[in-house]
Amino acid sequence: MFSPTPLMDDELYLEPSERFISRIGILTSGGDSQGMNAALRAVVRAGLHAGLQVYAISEGYQGMVQGGASIRRMAWHHVGGIMQHGGTFIGSARSSEFYTRPGRRQAALNLLRHGIEGLVVIGGDGSLTGANLFQQEWRVLLHELVQEGQLTQAEADAHPYIGLVGMVGSIDNDMFGSDMTIGADTALHRIVEAVDSIASTATSHQRTFIVEVMGRNCGYLALMASLATGANWVLIPENPPEQGWEDAMCEIIRAGRGTGRRHSIIIIAEGAIDRSGKLITSDYVRQVLTQRLREDTRVTILGHVQRGGAPSAFDRTMPTLLGYAAVRQLLRSAPGSEPQLIGMRNNRIRISPLMENIRKTQRVAELIKEQRYEQAMEMRGRGFVEAYQILRTLLRAQPRPPQSGQRQLRLLIMHADGPAPGMNTAVRAAVRLGLDKGHTMLAARDGISGLAQGDLAEIKWTDVHGWVSRGGAELGANRHATQAHEYALIAEHLRAQRVDGLLIIGGEMGYRFAYELHERRELFAEFKLPIICLPASINNDLPGTEVTIGADTALNTIQNNLDKLKEAALAARRCFVAEVMGYDCGYLALMAGLATGAERVYIPEEGITLDDLRRTVDLLVKGFQNGKRVGLIVRSERADLYYTTDFVATLLEREGGGELSVRRMILGNTQQGGRPSPYDRIQATRLAAKALDFLIQQILQGESGIGGIGRWEGKIQYTDLRDLPALMQPNAQRPRIQPWLNLRRVAQAMAEEPA
Repeated sequence: MFSPTPLMDDELYLEPSERFISRIGILTSGGDSQGMNAALRAVVRAGLHAGLQVYAISEGYQGMVQGGASIRRMAWHHVGGIMQHGGTFIGSARSSEFYTRPGRRQAALNLLRHGIEGLVVIGGDGSLTGANLFQQEWRVLLHELVQEGQLTQAEADAHPYIGLVGMVGSIDNDMFGSDMTIGADTALHRIVEAVDSIASTATSHQRTFIVEVMGRNCGYLALMASLATGANWVLIPENPPEQGWEDAMCEIIRAGRGTGRRHSIIIIAEGAIDRSGKLITSDYVRQVLTQRLREDTRVTILGHVQRGGAPSAFDRTMPTLLGYAAVRQLLRSAPGSEPQLIGMRNNRIRISPLMENIRKTQRVAELIKEQRYEQAMEMRGRGFVEAYQILRTLLRAQPRPPQSGQRQLRLLIMHADGPAPGMNTAVRAAVRLGLDKGHTMLAARDGISGLAQGDLAEIKWTDVHGWVSRGGAELGANRHATQAHEYALIAEHLRAQRVDGLLIIGGEMGYRFAYELHERRELFAEFKLPIICLPASINNDLPGTEVTIGADTALNTIQNNLDKLKEAALAARRCFVAEVMGYDCGYLALMAGLATGAERVYIPEEGITLDDLRRTVDLLVKGFQNGKRVGLIVRSERADLYYTTDFVATLLEREGGGELSVRRMILGNTQQGGRPSPYDRIQATRLAAKALDFLIQQILQGESGIGGIGRWEGKIQYTDLRDLPALMQPNAQRPRIQPWLNLRRVAQAMAEEPA
């Protein structure tokens, strides 16, 4: 599973010592996907910052063959305001001409007429394979053009090489070389939103809905959507169901009805097959349920709605970083070097050989066709396999009975600190996975205060039905600071309930509470039990994880609101100063600025100086004088004690010389609300599964450590919290290590037009 904050290593920021390219072209080819515009904007602006001339090639390879007006030089303002739109600003088309030798020869001539020496291609494996062929044939194509008299030998000799880098635009997320492809996260948003809506009407009428999603050879969307929506059955091409699956599916649906569940959801990938390779259609599944269970069953085929709409925050930030890295890679590529794919692996922007990744991608489809499903699943990666295994448990209508002779543990779940979207999802996963392992699950109501008052009770399988998509915190969450006398009460209640292990889902206060319990173990023997913390905070301000549960939802909420502000500002030629949450951490502000194209971002890690404000005024005034119609400044709530949001807005308008009409907006607690995003649901589920495994393992081994479970460099890992103060920034509520801070340089490059 990806992280919503892809990071860049320092070497990708370095300028190359020697350049072989001065003009580059960019095109989008094949099916469109949300986020392509963000990649286009990044390539154009990163190229201009590097002193390059950048050309956009309209309608993909067809525009390259046609030439003329289809290839146009881009200026800074040409890509302003396009990031929030779906599709591709420069168009995409499938070109039969480009797949002929004369067509590619004409395309090469058109590129030479504009002096283009490097290409950035955004598309699927077919489009990228065509680009690779074009680069391999380049010298031969030029030789043929010389023979035809359309080029002189001197012109051909001056351009013996064309550089090539690729980015994957595909909602299916089916390409090697990148954990996520451009558009996949937004498509997942569309699917989850649709299934959430369908579940409401299905509940009203006690119906079963079959939802068909895209994915001809890849079940990523179907699998992750099932995990994120609490679907009752899933069918994917990589792991077809065993023979007789129809009976198993019907039994799951029948058993769910028996527990009082009023609706059922089945998600099927368009390429789903059975073990013999025969296609399983959504209509066949409907017939099975209708005939065998007499279920009121409906089919919804989502189709191209999955490709449409505004891109998610991730599908703006990741393509921005990919586009920036693509330009840097072209500048470094030596003549004759192998084309590279720019992708994201283990939460870092990575560069790898293009054709090697295409061959691996095509190999999965071959394995599926050969019915070697186990190998196909392995090639999808560890995260894909783990998600499938977790889903198999969560699909059950009831937990499996405990095994004979098994030690049944008593595990307590609670919240601490403020609410964060995804908390309920984590509780649901932990409860059901724990019950399925044969253990007793307990829950404390109202966080630390409820624990001190003894408000503890068993929580059953059906108690958490429907929690996967709920915002807020059903168990209750508050920022209650533990009083000295309450530790004795907490110890008493832990002893009375015979608690073997504690799972805390929350923010900095939850981590600190776990640390305080550990510090008091010599006073209270009841605190000598393993404690695991699950990071849930919209501020992303906890150690041992690159992103916390709830931060992605908050970021998408901020982005949606700022998009609306920019639309309102556009009509009135106005600048907005928007204040976002974050406490002492500027994560939300920086990522929101990157996702919305803000001119300036102010964060606590940097503070605000008078010189910063002067530069901001100059930047905005110059922009509005040159025709700019909208400006956006994002300020983290604790960026500076004195330069408040009101002060910044007043200063900008006062010093703007009549060019700026400035308004302020404080987004407030809307950032904590709403249904969790698909990422926050999936991460909450996977982290809860791993946290539960760690907790049970420690208990059975007689250990009593305290730690946090988080995602770091793409891997779920355990962080020892016995020395929590050393992991946190002194006098600030944020961790010492914040790897996302290096993205400030990209945000600045995207916002400031070079002289």
